[in-house]
Amino acid sequence: MTPGWIEKAPEAAQSYVTGRRLDEVECIVADIAGVARGKAMPASKFARQEKFYLPNSIFLQTITGEWAENPAGSFTEPDMILTPDFSTATAAPWTADWTMQVIHDAIDQQGNPVPIAPRNVLKRVVGLYEAKGWRPVVAPEMEFFLVAKNIDPNQPIIPPMGRSGRRAAAKQAYSLSAVDEYGPVIDDIYDFAEAQGFEIDGILQEGGAGQVEINLNHGDPVALADEIFYFKRLIREAALRHDCFATFMAKPIEGEPGSAMHIHHSVVDLKTGQNIFSDAKGRETDAFLQFIAGMQKHLPAAVAMMAPYVNSYRRYVPDFAAPINLEWGRDNRTTGLRVPISDPGARRVENRLAGMDCNPYLGLAASLACGYLGLLEKESPRAECLGDAYNMDEDELPYNLGDALDLMDENAAMREVLGAEFFAVYQAVKRNEFKEFLQVISPWEREHLLLNV
Repeated sequence: MTPGWIEKAPEAAQSYVTGRRLDEVECIVADIAGVARGKAMPASKFARQEKFYLPNSIFLQTITGEWAENPAGSFTEPDMILTPDFSTATAAPWTADWTMQVIHDAIDQQGNPVPIAPRNVLKRVVGLYEAKGWRPVVAPEMEFFLVAKNIDPNQPIIPPMGRSGRRAAAKQAYSLSAVDEYGPVIDDIYDFAEAQGFEIDGILQEGGAGQVEINLNHGDPVALADEIFYFKRLIREAALRHDCFATFMAKPIEGEPGSAMHIHHSVVDLKTGQNIFSDAKGRETDAFLQFIAGMQKHLPAAVAMMAPYVNSYRRYVPDFAAPINLEWGRDNRTTGLRVPISDPGARRVENRLAGMDCNPYLGLAASLACGYLGLLEKESPRAECLGDAYNMDEDELPYNLGDALDLMDENAAMREVLGAEFFAVYQAVKRNEFKEFLQVISPWEREHLLLNV
């Protein structure tokens, strides 16, 4: 018998359980890292309850499982109330039984959105746009690596074995035969995505060995962050079926390019439905240039959310197809801010700085916050970069997590947009992670310093 709440779910979720007995529901929220936290319960129990509880301390947990100090003071771990957002209900098609996943909204015991929950942070930013009569639109690109199983962290990560019996090769960007090497994994990704109701705009081979890019259609930022959150899990599950790992680390393999989450942005006028980046004659507007100026001004303070780990900054190196600048240009992939070729209705700005290791809710929130501030501040960007921005001698971006956190903490405008409580918690979690990393002695240090200094 189909549970009554399924009627509130998307069509794909309804189709998945039609004629089947639903066994389990996973009730989930994303923590600061973007890891799914929550509870799994029998479907019959889920149908009888309207909410459940989790301690708000889940947002103080670091990627290593440690706990950051609560910047608000005492560590009493009060419960949050989690209520299902049925519009996010989707299948978990890799499980042995019939299972659904549902993302939950986090509110406090007074009924207010929990300000440190990443999904709520993104909703806050979208709400600021809407209060000005705008609707932000995004289109993310997801890059990731398929790699051989790595069960010993002391061993380097290597590419997976392809169907030819050879390791996946690098420097094969856009090669269809390279994608065919791990075709069975891609087939499962397509099948899982279809079962979950997700539309893939395209899959292609990137420049790294075993590196794949998936493009998503443009749409609502919260809905697309939900999809990326789900996609990371389904891609990992598809890889595990074929004896390999999928990783979203920014730089998993030494000597290979890193994995980005490029974000395309446009803004629509709520009254007219028109893209505010183009005027009635199809020309670029002041708002378009102001959005770019806001990104140039505030992105240094947003990097800590778009490059959230020490490994993230290994992607920011010259000559590895990663933007390490805040220049902007039309159809110029060497700039950190690219304006793709498009018709006036689809005019947009692509932020190429974010890494695929970021929490999608926070990466989108931070990027949108920069553009929003630009629209308010009404400043002009620097002159367009017409050449190779990789060769420009600039030092505007932080190149390690500590410096990035300092720039974030100093930016009062970003704190106001994203919320002071979130800022404090994010700083606490990330500084804890950075402190832990600084206590680790690397193989490079042992090799070159042990007997030479």
